[in-house]
Amino acid sequence: FEAARHIPSLPAGYPGTRLHGHSFLATLRCALPADYAPYPGGELETLQAQWRTELDRLDYRLVNDHIATPTDMAIGRWLLAQCHVPGITQVALRSTPQRGVELGADGSAQAWRRYAFQSAHQLPMVPVGHKCGNMHGHGFEVILHTRLVDGTEPADGGYQALDAAWTPLQAELNYACLNDLAGLENPTSEIMSSWIWNRLLPSLPTLTKVTLFETASCGAVFDGRQYRIWKD
Repeated sequence: FEAARHIPSLPAGYPGTRLHGHSFLATLRCALPADYAPYPGGELETLQAQWRTELDRLDYRLVNDHIATPTDMAIGRWLLAQCHVPGITQVALRSTPQRGVELGADGSAQAWRRYAFQSAHQLPMVPVGHKCGNMHGHGFEVILHTRLVDGTEPADGGYQALDAAWTPLQAELNYACLNDLAGLENPTSEIMSSWIWNRLLPSLPTLTKVTLFETASCGAVFDGRQYRIWKD
């Protein structure tokens, strides 16, 4: 949906205090009951129509007319409260391709921020002849998730805390050879994701997940306990 807003609670001089607009992307996840659609197989069409009705309240509108302080998290909570689709498990809102929020029906809330850095590396433990054994480079992307608690949410929705924690690592990783960094002698996606987690956690104890994209089709996620690795 296309909407305008200004966020009066932000510090003076912060760009978001001025009237501005976004192409918001709102995503709904739910476990629908068996009789939700008028016919079997019509669930998606019915769900899209109902969700569209909810979003039309904000489409081509000034969000402040509905929400006094329309941070991403506040808009997400408003959508979660307003939507009457059965079996909702999550509402997610993206205000730009670099940031967004995710709210669970169980009360959980997270903000996320996307960052990019350009680095070289080679993987010393792959079989002889493997292309990744050669020195090469990527435009890496990292998505950091942080937990938010209703009532203690920062005025900016948590994004500044993510930026402050990430900035020193950005300086260290960007335009660097990863193999030269302590702990990244074998800089695979999964090792990099846990390395970033361990570096950030002391300054960002609300960190919940680190997602690393080595390319658009492969990467890893680390949540402090386990990895999820993928390659399309």
